[in-house]
Parts: sequence; structure tokens; C-alpha cells
Amino acid sequence: MKNLHYHSRRHLFAAILGFSCLVIVLTALLLTPRHEASSHLLTPPPAGLSMTTPETPLSYSPILTWDTDDEAVMYEIEFFTKKPEHLSPAKNSDESVFRTRSIYQNAYNAPLREFAADQLGSRTEPVYWRVRALDFNGTPYTPYSDLAVLYTSPDLPPMDAPVLTAEYGGGRGETLLYPVYTWIGQTTAASYEVAIYAVNPEDDPDAVPIETLTSDMAEIYDPQAHYGSAPFYWRVRSFDGEGNPMGQWSRVRSFRTDPADDWQVAVLGDSISHGGHFSYSPAVFSFSWLHYLDFPAINLSQSGDTSGMTAERFDRDVLPFHPRYLIIMTGSNSLRAGEDTDAVIADLETMRQRCLENGICPILVTLPAINPENIDHVFEEPTADDWQERFDAVNAYIRTHTYIDMAAAIPTQNGLLPTQYALDGLHPDANGKALMGAYVNSVWPEVRAAADQEMQEYENGLPQDEP
Repeated sequence: MKNLHYHSRRHLFAAILGFSCLVIVLTALLLTPRHEASSHLLTPPPAGLSMTTPETPLSYSPILTWDTDDEAVMYEIEFFTKKPEHLSPAKNSDESVFRTRSIYQNAYNAPLREFAADQLGSRTEPVYWRVRALDFNGTPYTPYSDLAVLYTSPDLPPMDAPVLTAEYGGGRGETLLYPVYTWIGQTTAASYEVAIYAVNPEDDPDAVPIETLTSDMAEIYDPQAHYGSAPFYWRVRSFDGEGNPMGQWSRVRSFRTDPADDWQVAVLGDSISHGGHFSYSPAVFSFSWLHYLDFPAINLSQSGDTSGMTAERFDRDVLPFHPRYLIIMTGSNSLRAGEDTDAVIADLETMRQRCLENGICPILVTLPAINPENIDHVFEEPTADDWQERFDAVNAYIRTHTYIDMAAAIPTQNGLLPTQYALDGLHPDANGKALMGAYVNSVWPEVRAAADQEMQEYENGLPQDEP
């Protein structure tokens, strides 16, 4: 396959929609604080902080970790070169020697040489640190954690390569046609390069990437579908501000997406099904409703899709897998942007007919409500004034065929998607995705039977309902 450098218009479109542009969005909004009801200090502080002793130190360039918090948008961390006598769990300390809130995952490569050079390698004068979770507006919603002690040793190698975090194929909802690559990056890195291979480059040093992506964040969405009988391999390296490589390539990870695995169920759609939301990528599976299903399903969704985009890639992305059942949920991006309802219905009908023609049982999914105020808050994007009428029209069409009523999965408030289930107004959070998965499980036997009956009627030449 031809080596690619990814700067496509499609990725730009997805970024404009806000599916992966976390840093840009957060920076803009932190300059305009807004009230958020969930901002409080009743939630317990972060736990599971990296622990060290003089006998179990970390390197001079350590990776510090703590338990993830699905409600956190970012984290704030403080460092001390002396143990403070008085600390407020609710306030920053004037005694800290370094503080940052530019942390978007539950891990941080601490630049100790910048502020704690005298403590490096000391067995008697360690560094101390603590962390707290912040909400979308940058407001603390947990107290600071207890102080953690950080001992270091010159005998341990410093971090000299990204540490990969995305891992696919281990459980329900973890096989994606369009993977998202995530990693822990070096604090001083300005950009990253992700290389994808058809052979393991650790086994074959002469291996040439089949695709190369670049990112200035520690994640990137792959614009290409990857499938086949053999695994694919990926790794990441960092670059400084001058474009020079930093350290080494990361270790290699692999993933496998094979049509021969006899996938009975596939899901086709946009980012609502691809997974994640504005601050978590689809590689965090608690933010995927497929993760909560009682049956295996392959995820053929792609973030940024309009209904037209989903329909356009139907043949190349669905037919190779030829699932028995195809769950289709797309159109939210089209309708909220003002697309004509007839166009969205035509796209859905095209996909439904293509399924039947190819022996695949189509299962359409009603579109859940959205929250335009929260969408504007997070993505600074307008929503069509008559979005509810548009959604209702498309959902009415969907309900004339075999369907899953996902619009009923999450309780609404005055017809809007509640903030407690979707802070960004569009992509349900982990609790919302859990409700979606549970709802699908509850209706699946009935829906599957209806899909089988529809296929039998089609094969017998009986008339199909008109949209």
C-alpha cells in the first residue's frame, strides 16, 4: 500500500466537528469560564497514584499515573521539593514549585530536571506531588489527592519513547475498522509520527510503513480502514520543536480485524457509535455502547460521518465482512447542520436496500436527542433551529422498518439530551453509553427476529414497505 501522510479534508471536517480536537477546544473554552452544575468537590480525589520508595524509585524522567476518572476532562498536578506543612485539598499551594493542568489522560511524564534538579537521585530528599480532576470549564470537581512521594534513581533509563495505550481486540466492542491510536507522550515533544505496518518492524528492521500519520497530540484517528487475515502493527516516535526525532520508536503493538472471523453483527455509523466523546477517544471502551452488548459486534463506524458519508462507504466497508445483521445509526451530524430530511432518509434507504440485496439484515436505529446549548458550549457550533422536527421526521421513517429505538434509551429533559449523560450535548458519556448498550440488549431478541422475518419476506419476493 502506498505510504500516506495524513492531512485529508475528511480529517479536517472531523476536527471541525470536534471529535478529536481536544486541546484546541479546551484552550478556547478555558478562556471563557461558564457555570457548570456538576462542578463541585464532593467526588473523591484521584486514587491509585504511582508509589515509590528509596528502594523502588523511578527514573529522572518518570511516568506518573493514577486511576482514570471517566468524568474528568483534564487533570491538574502540583510538585513540591519539600513536604508542605499545611495543604488545602481544595486550593493550589503557594509552596508548589511546578504546576500544570495540560494533562488529558491519567498519566504524566514529569519534567523533573526543570524544577527539581537538586532532588534527583536523593534518597533523603524526595519530590512530592498531588493531582486533582477538572471539569470542562477547568473548574476542580475533586479535591487534590494526598501527597505522593517520588524517589528517583540515575540507574533507571529515562523515558525516551512514547508509551502506547490503545489496545484492540481484547473484549466486546474492541474491534474497530477505523482504529484510533493513543499513547503517553514525552512532555517536551512538539509532535508525533505514527507508523502502521503489515509486518512487525521489530522482527523486520527493513519493514516499510503502509501508512504514516502525524499529530501534535497524543492521539490520532486513522482515516483508513484496516482489515485482513494478518495483524497490523503500529508504533510512535516523538519530534522536538525543530522537527528532529526525540529518543527511540515506541514498542510495537498490533491489532487484527479479519472478515473471516464470521462477524454476525456489525455496527455502521458516526462518532456516536465509533466511541468516545470530546475528551475521550474510541480507544477508551467505556465510552462505546458496543462495549456493553451481550453479544460480539464489529465496529465499522467512523467519526465525522454524515449520513451521505456513511452511505458512500457502505460497499467498501460493510460487504467484505458480510455480517448477518447490520445495525445502522447515522444522520445526527447531517440533521443538526440543517441537511434536508429527505436526503438523510434517502441515504438510510439506500443502505437498507443494499443490505437486503446482499443478504444482510438491516436494522436501523433511531437518533437520540441532542442538546444544542451544550454543543455550542463545547464545540462552538450552531444547531439548526428546527432540529427536533428534523430528527422526528427521520425517526418516523426509521420506525417503519426493523429498528432499535435508541432515542428511548436515554431519558430526555424537555426533549433534550441531559448534561448528566452527555456533557458535550452530542456524544453520550460512559453512563449514557451503558444505557444505550443495555437498551439494545433488552430488545435484541425481538429485533433480531423481526430482521430475520424481513429478510425472509425479501427473499420470498414479498412487497417491502415504502419509506
